[in-house]
Amino acid sequence: MKNEWNEYIAILNREVVPALGCTEPITVSLAAARATEELGKKPERILVQVSGNLLKNGMGVGVPGTGMAGLGIAAAVGALGGKSSLALEVLRDITETAVEEGKRMLASGDVLVELADTSELLFAQVSVFNGDHVATCTIQRQHTLVTEVTKDSEIVFTYAFEDEESKADSWPLTMAKIYDFAMNVPFDKITFILEAVRLNEAIAIQGLEHEFGLKVGRSMDQDIALGLRSDDITSFATRFAAAASDARMDGIMQPVMSNSGSGNQGITATIPVLAFARRLNKSEEEMARALIMSHLTAIHLKHHLGRLSALCGAILAATGSGCGIVMLLGGDYDGIERTIKNMVGSVSGMICDGAKTSCALKVASCVEAAISSALLAVKGVCVPGSDGIVDDDIEICIHNLGRLGTVGMVETDKVILDIMVRK
Repeated sequence: MKNEWNEYIAILNREVVPALGCTEPITVSLAAARATEELGKKPERILVQVSGNLLKNGMGVGVPGTGMAGLGIAAAVGALGGKSSLALEVLRDITETAVEEGKRMLASGDVLVELADTSELLFAQVSVFNGDHVATCTIQRQHTLVTEVTKDSEIVFTYAFEDEESKADSWPLTMAKIYDFAMNVPFDKITFILEAVRLNEAIAIQGLEHEFGLKVGRSMDQDIALGLRSDDITSFATRFAAAASDARMDGIMQPVMSNSGSGNQGITATIPVLAFARRLNKSEEEMARALIMSHLTAIHLKHHLGRLSALCGAILAATGSGCGIVMLLGGDYDGIERTIKNMVGSVSGMICDGAKTSCALKVASCVEAAISSALLAVKGVCVPGSDGIVDDDIEICIHNLGRLGTVGMVETDKVILDIMVRK
C-alpha cells in the first residue's frame, strides 16, 4: 500500500464522523458543555458570542431533543446536560430534566446570544456564570476545535494554530490521487466508510416515514404514488437524500455521518451513491470504493472553500456523489473530471442562507444536478474550460469554485446575514 494512502485514511477518519444535530448549534452546545465542566457547577447565566456565519447557520435549525430551534437552547441544554467528550454527539445523553431547565433559563432571559467581534468565520465562545465564578470555552475554525478554556480569568487550556501557509502547501489531495486511492486501496482498509451508509440510510428512512421539516422526501414518495413522478434511480436517490435532510434539520434525535463538519454534506455525499449501488446491484466493495471517491472529493472541494461560507456546501457534497456515481456506472477518471466541471458550470452559485428546513430542497436540487452531471459525463459530455469559471485543468477549476465562495461572495454573505437578523 502506498505510504500516502495512510494519510488519506486519516483525513477520512477526521472529517467523516457521526454528528447529532446541525453542527453549528452543536458547536455552541459543545462549548457550553466544556465551559460548564470547567466551572464545576450548574450555570446561573450563559453568554454566547458567535461569528456571523455561525449565527446564520444556527438561527432556524432544530436542536435535537428540545423541540426548539436556535443557539440559545443549544447553549442551555449543552451546559445542563451535554458531555464534551462526545464531540459532535455532545447532546446524545441529555435528559428531559436538562431540556426543561434549559427552556426555563431561556424564558427567564438567563441565556444571551451576541455577535462576536471576530474575523473568524467559524467562532463560538460560551461563558457560564455561577455567583462570582465564570468559565469560558472558545471554539474556532473547526466545529470541535477547542482553542481556549478559562476559569476565573485563568487559562486552563490553549491551542496553538499551525502556520496557515505551510498547512495549505502540505495539502495532499488532488482528484487524480483520490481516484487512484478509491480504485486501488485494499478493501479491508476502507470498510469503515460503510458506517456512513448505516447511519444515513437509517435517518433517511425516518424522513420518509414521518413528517419532518418541509417533508420534501416524503412528498416525493407521495408524488410517485400519484403518478406525478417515476420511481427511477434518480428519483430514489433524490428523495432519499432529501428525506434524510428533512429529519436532520427538524432536530431528530438520531446521528448522521457528517462530512467536513456538516451533516447535510455527509448525507449528500452518501445517499445518492447508496441509491445507485442498490439499484445497480453493486457489491459492497464497489459501493465502498464509490463512497470513498465521493467523500474524499467533497473534502477536497471543501478544503478550497473553508468550513462556512456564502456558498451552499451541498454543491460540494453532491459533486462528490456525482463522482462516486460515475464509478458505479463504469466511468473512468476522465468521467470524474467531466462531472466536476459540469457541476461547477451549473449550480456553483447556490447561496447558503443558514441551516433550516428548506436545506432539504437544496439537497434535492444538488443531487439531481449531480446525477445529470454524471450521466452527461459518462457519455463524454462536459462544460468546456472556456465557459465561465470552469477551467480545463481540474485543480484550477476546483480552485475557482473555492475562490468564488471565499472571495467573490464575501459581500453576499454580509447581505444574507443582514437580511436574516433584520426579520
